[in-house]
Amino acid sequence: MSEQDRRALDRTGIFQLAGRAQGSALVLSQALSFWGGVDAETGDIIDHSHPALGGNVADRILVMASGRGSSSTSSVLAEAIRKGTAPAGIILERPDPILAVGAIVAEFLYDIRMPLVVCDTSGIVSGDRIAIDIDEDGQAIVSLT
Repeated sequence: MSEQDRRALDRTGIFQLAGRAQGSALVLSQALSFWGGVDAETGDIIDHSHPALGGNVADRILVMASGRGSSSTSSVLAEAIRKGTAPAGIILERPDPILAVGAIVAEFLYDIRMPLVVCDTSGIVSGDRIAIDIDEDGQAIVSLT
C-alpha cells in the first residue's frame, strides 16, 4: 500500500471519552474483556480462549470491534489506567458503555485520561503507529503517523 493510500486511512470518529494518545496499534480479531482477560498489574492478555493470549495492551492503541463485558471490566480497566498498564487509547467500531465507564472513572478518580473513540477501523493493522487527536469541533481524529 502506498503512503498516499495509507494517509487516506485517516478518519474522524466520535469520542466516548475525549483525549489525545499515540502508540502502536494492537488490532484484535475478537472482543476482549478486561475482567479475566487482562492482567491489570502487567497489561498482559491472560484470557486463555483469546487469540491474542500473551500479548500486551500497555501503551498500545487497542483496536477492536467492541468490548466484551462483564461489568467488572470497568474496574479492571480503571485499575490498569491507574497503574500505567492500560492501552494509551482504545478505538472501537461500536460504542461500549462498560469500557467508557472504566475510562471515565479513571479520569475522575486519578486524573488520568485514556481516550476512547468509535470509528471505522478498516485498514488499521497491528503495528501501525496511530495518533488520536481532537479537531476544532471536538471530534476525534484518528491518523497513521
